[in-house]
Amino acid sequence: MEAMPYSEMVGSRLRSIRRQRGLSLQDVQRLSGGEFKAAVVGAYERGERSLSLPRLRRLAAFFQVPIGQFIPVEEGKETAVIPLPRGGVTIDLTAVERLEGTEAEIFDRFLRSIQMMRQDFNGKVLTIRRDDLRLLALLLEQKEEAFAERLAALGLTDQP
Repeated sequence: MEAMPYSEMVGSRLRSIRRQRGLSLQDVQRLSGGEFKAAVVGAYERGERSLSLPRLRRLAAFFQVPIGQFIPVEEGKETAVIPLPRGGVTIDLTAVERLEGTEAEIFDRFLRSIQMMRQDFNGKVLTIRRDDLRLLALLLEQKEEAFAERLAALGLTDQP
């Protein structure tokens, strides 16, 4: 199986971001005042044209996303990581209470915020969604791909 060319991977990310914003190629051209022509953006998305770094910076500013969102994550072929669970994960709140340090404070504050928003105060466990896990990984400056392993290592989940 042949890997997708890098320009196609960047283009795929660009298309995904544009669609998440609910914009057509023509909308991009119109809203950018013609800076980004529909045909050119389409060529970027198909990987037919490569993006220069200054152009990519302007696109990131236009879409109001960090430039890193356009850069595909290169997958390591040598080590397998446990992906974040699809539907979320159940956190053992009593295990969180045993943690110490800055990481523990961040976990505690974040999980209490979710409890407050949901009015969920059963006290023993809390199921958090995948997007919550992503945000928590960012707050703890952890790579998303390895975060599920980190949670298990801390004894916060029953995931392997």
